[in-house]
Amino acid sequence: MSVRLARREHRAAWLFLTPLIIVLLMVAVWPLGRTFFFSFTDAYLDDPSVYDLIGFANFVEVLRDPNWWAAVRNTLVFAVISVVIETLLGLGIALLLNEAIPGRGMLRAAILVPWAIPVVVATKIWEWMLNDQFGVFNKMLMSLGLIDHGIAWTASSSLIMGVVIFIDVWMTTPFMVLLILAGLQTIPGEMMEAAEVDGIPAWKRFWSITLPLLRPAIGVAVLFRALDAVRMFDLAYVLAASNQNVMTVSIYARDRLISFQELGVGSAASTWVFLLVALVAIVLIGALRLDRSTGE
Repeated sequence: MSVRLARREHRAAWLFLTPLIIVLLMVAVWPLGRTFFFSFTDAYLDDPSVYDLIGFANFVEVLRDPNWWAAVRNTLVFAVISVVIETLLGLGIALLLNEAIPGRGMLRAAILVPWAIPVVVATKIWEWMLNDQFGVFNKMLMSLGLIDHGIAWTASSSLIMGVVIFIDVWMTTPFMVLLILAGLQTIPGEMMEAAEVDGIPAWKRFWSITLPLLRPAIGVAVLFRALDAVRMFDLAYVLAASNQNVMTVSIYARDRLISFQELGVGSAASTWVFLLVALVAIVLIGALRLDRSTGE
C-alpha cells in the first residue's frame, strides 16, 4: 500500500511540475539555446534565417575587442564598489532598525521606497536632480557655498561612474537591509541577553555572536546583489546610453546585437556575459561558503 501511495504521489508531483517545466523551457532554456546557437554563426539581425556556421570566430572577435575589456573593467569596478558600500550600509541600517527605537515600523516601510521605484524612473529623477543648469543638487551645493557654478555630473567622464554607483547604492541598499534584517530576526534574543548579563562589551557581542550568525544572510545578500551588478544594464544605459566610461558587458552585447545588427557577435557577447555571471556566482559561493551554511 505504501509503495502504491508513493508512486501516486510521485505521479502527482510530476503532474504539478509539468506546467512549470514547460514555461521554464519556453522563457529560459529555449532563448538561451538559440543565443548559444547563433553565437557560432555569422547571422545578422535583419535576416536571421541566412547564416553560415563559423565556429568560435565570434567568441574570439569579442575577446580581441578593446571595448569588451573596457566594459569588463567598468562592470567589475561598478560591481565591487557598489556591493561593498551597499553591504556596509545595509548592515548598519539593519542593526539600527533591529533595535527598539521609536517609529521603527514606519522607518522599515520608508526604507523600502527607493527599492520600490522602477529603475528607469529613479534614474531619470536623479538625472534631473543632477542637471548642471536646473538640478536641485547643484542649487543646494551653491547655496552652501561649496561650489560657484553647476557641475555636469552626468556629462563628465571622471564623474559619471561615481554617479552610477551612487544611484545604484541609493536604490538597492534597501534590498540589503531587508535580507540582513531578516537574518537578525533569526538570532535568539536569549543568547544576546546572556552575553549582556555576562558583561561582554557590545562590540565584542557584535563581532563574536551577531556577525558569525549573520554570515549566511549576508552571504546570500552579497551573492544576489553581485549577480545583479555584474549583469547591470538599465541604470547605466538610461543615464549615459553607450558612454564608454560606464559601458557594462550587457550594454556591449546590446550594442553589437541591436546597434550593429550583428546577431552572431552579439550572441557570442551575450554568452560571454552568461559565463561571466556564472563564474562570479561560483567564486562567491565558494568564497562565502554558502554551500556549507545550512550544514553548519
